[in-house]
Amino acid sequence: MTGILIAVAAGLASALMFASIVSGALISIVLFYLAPLPLMVAALGWGSATALIGGIVAALGLGGIFGFPYMAAFALTIALPAWWLGYLTLLARPVSNDPQLANLAPALDWYPTGRILVWTAAFATLTTISALLTLGTDAETITSALRRGLLRIIGGRGTATPAGESERVVDALVAVAPGVATIIAMITLTLNLWLAAKITTTSGRLMRPWPDLRTTTLPKTVLGALLVAVVLCFTGGLLAMIAQIVSAALLMAYAFTGFAVLHTVTQAFSGRAFVLGAAYAGTLFIGWPLIGMIGLGLADAVLGIRQAYWNRRGPPPLPTS
Repeated sequence: MTGILIAVAAGLASALMFASIVSGALISIVLFYLAPLPLMVAALGWGSATALIGGIVAALGLGGIFGFPYMAAFALTIALPAWWLGYLTLLARPVSNDPQLANLAPALDWYPTGRILVWTAAFATLTTISALLTLGTDAETITSALRRGLLRIIGGRGTATPAGESERVVDALVAVAPGVATIIAMITLTLNLWLAAKITTTSGRLMRPWPDLRTTTLPKTVLGALLVAVVLCFTGGLLAMIAQIVSAALLMAYAFTGFAVLHTVTQAFSGRAFVLGAAYAGTLFIGWPLIGMIGLGLADAVLGIRQAYWNRRGPPPLPTS
């Protein structure tokens, strides 16, 4: 009964945060992006089944009040990622295949954080593609819809921007809009999962040890997938738009591993706090340092920067299970 009550409470909280966007208030944007958080807390603290029940309750409630489109959007972009990412975070297997040794010392091999990051990129891609397909089923229709929306926004601001310059700005924004939307989805999903883990850790409810995020490594196949996606970006049409979305999600995943590399190689720096603070602040307020983090993550995938560092200074400490 306690688990069901927690599931219902998490689902209602998530549904209210998701539905707050209809109010148009500025704070509703923050609540909308944090909508997966209650379900992720429920998943990490009380099991993924709790998040699944809460997500179903929330989706049905939104469907009954606002209609099927809201129910489908919530289920696809909020409930499904929260449940599945929570499930993978708690997924583990015994290190030893010997059942007697496993019973004596139940050391567990937890699902790699790098693979969780890949799943996060997949959900960010799915969310963005689904949102664009609501505007049309071909690249021309989607681009026209985005252009009309941006022109209304710019026109509604009452700015004195010349018509030609305004159209050039809109065309540039339309070109980068799918990638930017994917990056935002990737960041918000990752941030929600990290916050949920921190909350459950603080409350003592996290049902796994805290992972060493410095060791987060993407599978080798991701680099090949990124190369294919980048090549397809030059084909044109809807395929190029989808490839742009996939490329943005995977590049953002490598940006996160770039931060892991930065945390690793600065361990011996006397000014480590300043370097890390400047990197995070610059990425948040300027954005350009993100390109450096992507490059650092890609360089680590190709050259093995962290592995070389650990070979010289010793491996990172193993997390306790």
